[in-house]
Amino acid sequence: MLPKDCFHLSFSRSGGAGGQHVNKTETKVDLRLDLTAAEAVLGPYDVQRIRTALANRLDADGMLYVTASEHRSQFQNYEAAMQRMAGLLASALARQKRRIATRPTRGSKLRRVDEKRHRGDIKRGRQGPSD
Repeated sequence: MLPKDCFHLSFSRSGGAGGQHVNKTETKVDLRLDLTAAEAVLGPYDVQRIRTALANRLDADGMLYVTASEHRSQFQNYEAAMQRMAGLLASALARQKRRIATRPTRGSKLRRVDEKRHRGDIKRGRQGPSD
């Protein structure tokens, strides 16, 4: 869990339908994660992985940002933004399982060759009689 001082939170007016309520309340949440501050908690290796995996979500200052404006409540948008941020970080830090190279079995080789022979027989059968 990252400390709160790594996050920068701002609110603004949300767009879309909603009438007078949208025009006078700031419910849109803009959540930014300061990766340089988070490096003390996560470590440089994990922060670099986040930077490469989520490069399209970094702003000009190198902060990871998420916005949420789908709810009419500021608190619900804040929770949605935090969940979205947690999901992004989890996906960026998930380690891929290393694939172990294996060889095809004897049976799979025989099946492949038999299928190739069968397919060739079918195509030969489509040809007309040779002159």
